[in-house]
Amino acid sequence: MAGTATAFRTIKELPLEGKRVLIRVDFNVPLKEGKVTDSTRISAALPTIRYALERNAKVILMSHLGRPDGQVVEKLRMKPVAEVLSKLIGKPVQTVQDCVGPEAQTAAGNLKPGEILLLENLRFHPEEEANDSCFAKALAKLGDVYLNDAFGTAHRAHASTAGVAEYIPSAAGFLMQKELDALGVVVSNPARPYFLILGGAKVSDKIKLIDHLIDKVDTILIGGGMQYTFFAAQGIPTGDSPVEKDHLSTAKAVMVKAKEKGVTVLLPLDHVIADKFAPDAQRKVTEKPGMPDGWGGMDIGPKTIALFNEALKKAKTVLWNGPLGVFEMDRFADGTKSVAQTVAGLNAVTVVGGGDTAAAITQFGLADKMTHVSTGGGASLEFLEGRVLPGVAALSK
Repeated sequence: MAGTATAFRTIKELPLEGKRVLIRVDFNVPLKEGKVTDSTRISAALPTIRYALERNAKVILMSHLGRPDGQVVEKLRMKPVAEVLSKLIGKPVQTVQDCVGPEAQTAAGNLKPGEILLLENLRFHPEEEANDSCFAKALAKLGDVYLNDAFGTAHRAHASTAGVAEYIPSAAGFLMQKELDALGVVVSNPARPYFLILGGAKVSDKIKLIDHLIDKVDTILIGGGMQYTFFAAQGIPTGDSPVEKDHLSTAKAVMVKAKEKGVTVLLPLDHVIADKFAPDAQRKVTEKPGMPDGWGGMDIGPKTIALFNEALKKAKTVLWNGPLGVFEMDRFADGTKSVAQTVAGLNAVTVVGGGDTAAAITQFGLADKMTHVSTGGGASLEFLEGRVLPGVAALSK
């Protein structure tokens, strides 16, 4: 199961007709003043929910929302989520004041075929994150069968992601299956040349990913905050840019290992730098790698954009994890945006790791041009590192 699309039961292998189908979804959506501000995760679960409804199932949904730390937090109740889901699916969605106990049991027991119940926030109970067996059993009692469609939490061994599967027949929902299939291809069976684009803040966050994939990739493109640790390791001045001083040897080791394996590593040729970390900062482009004190790197420069885009033209598989600059600020988004446009136009398998990279691709309106944009930040990274995801292992045949 480690980092491969190993055998797991899928939704079509479980009989759902007329059954109470307990589905773990990822409805951990952003809220502002009691309203959902981004319904992407809710929409992503619709194919699984609709499939169950079409089979006259009684659908019981469960999710966490925010970080209530085992306490009831009024502003983290699931009701606003139920309202959005109801609009998207075109039918009422019932809610209850808890996810276990008499009220939840009665509501689940009274459901009619084709009806939907959304349980209260799982993380109001500390037993959820502790993967408490009694709590998992109480959840399992609400359903006849269990579907996990929450890939974003599959790296957590929680009661609702791993525990429940021990007590009732279980399988992966469509979203979970799609994630595992797409990520499985880039880990196990990539078409060559295979390009790995790495960005984000820290080398330390990506080292396990590099170790796991260095035997499979042909070229690694490095941008984002992590590039400055690579430059500092070569004695190139990085000004006020973020540098992981305790990982200079890690960066050197990556370069040595890549050379031994015949993997090309492309580091930036120039930088967009600023005198402060702010949208209104003074902005300059360097002629070459390196920058003076008082200035910090904010994006890859135009020479680097040209280098990366030209190199990518021959790619047959691209895996991208981590933005190449501070894309949230328009003046420092050019690198991430330009490379994203190039990747979107390739005749290749293009997979974008979750989190900030997915947010950037979505912001640029390019998500539907990629083969797959993962919904799971931590989960996709751990899967790509070759680690066993407890929520997936629980569904194995």
